[in-house]
Amino acid sequence: MAFEPPRRLVRSLSEKYGEPAAAEWLGRLSGTAADAVARRGLAVERVVAPGGRSGLLLLVRRSDCSPATLKIAPAFAGSAAERAALACWRGWGAALLLDDAPAAPDDALLLERLHPEISLRSLPEAKALLEAADTVRKLWVEPPAGHAFETVAERTSRQALALRGTSDDEPFAPLVSAALAARDELCADASAEALLLHGAFRQGKVLAGDRAPWLAVGPEPVVGERAYDLARLARDRVEDLVASDAGASSARRRLNRLADSLDLDRERLRGWTLFRAVESGVRAWRAERAQSAELLLEYAGWL
Repeated sequence: MAFEPPRRLVRSLSEKYGEPAAAEWLGRLSGTAADAVARRGLAVERVVAPGGRSGLLLLVRRSDCSPATLKIAPAFAGSAAERAALACWRGWGAALLLDDAPAAPDDALLLERLHPEISLRSLPEAKALLEAADTVRKLWVEPPAGHAFETVAERTSRQALALRGTSDDEPFAPLVSAALAARDELCADASAEALLLHGAFRQGKVLAGDRAPWLAVGPEPVVGERAYDLARLARDRVEDLVASDAGASSARRRLNRLADSLDLDRERLRGWTLFRAVESGVRAWRAERAQSAELLLEYAGWL
C-alpha cells in the first residue's frame, strides 16, 4: 500500500522546517510508514486527510482488532518531545499513548483512536471556547524532573531572530517591532510559570473521543507560562473575526474572557497573542500565503 502525504502536510513541513529537510523525509515516507505498520502488526484502514501538519496519520487496527491511530512524524518536527509529553499526561486531557516504549527508529506514535473529523471547530464558538478551556487546563502540569522540553524563551528566541530580519520598508514592520518588544518584556520576567504546555493548542487540536468527550492531539510541547498556550486559541476562527463589523472589539473581548476564565493576566495573554499572531503572519507572508498573512496581521493590529 502506498502512503501518499496529504498536501497540507507537504506544505506545512516545507514552510516550517525548510524544503530540503521536508523533501528528504517525504521522499522516504512511504517506506517508513510501511515498516512502522509491519513492525507493529497493524492493519491500515486509511490515511487521514487533510490530516495534520506535522506527520502522516493512519487509522489502523491492532492485532486484537482494536482501533488505533498511527502517527509518523519526522524527528525534526519534535516527535520525541511529543511522545514524552503524551507519556507525561497519560491520557489526562490528551490522546492516550498506546505504546510508551522508547521511540522506535521510525519515530511513529501509536495512539488511541479519536474521531478526526470532529473537532471543537464543529461547535458554536462560545461552546467551543468553554470546552477548549476545560481541556487545556488539564494539560498544565509540572514537567518531569530532568525533562528535555524546550522552553518558551528558547522557542520564541529562534522565532524572534527570524522576525528581526524584517526590513523597515515592509508594511508590517511596525507590528514586528511591537511583537518583539512584547516578547522581550515577557521573557524578562524571571517569576513566570514553568509548566508543561501543549504548545500549539487551538480548537482544531481538540478531537471528539470515546473515553472522554474531548481530547487534545498534536502537541508541540514546551515549558513556560500558561498565557503562551492560550495565545493561539485566542485567535481561532480569525477569518470570522476579520469579516465581522465588530471584529476588533470582539477579538479583545474574547481575549479578556479567556484570560479571566483561567485566572490569567490579561496583558500577558495580550502580549503573547500579539507575538504569536505576528510571527505566524510574517511566516505566512514569506511563504506567499498572502490571504492568511493579511488576516493574521490585521488581527494583530487590533491588539
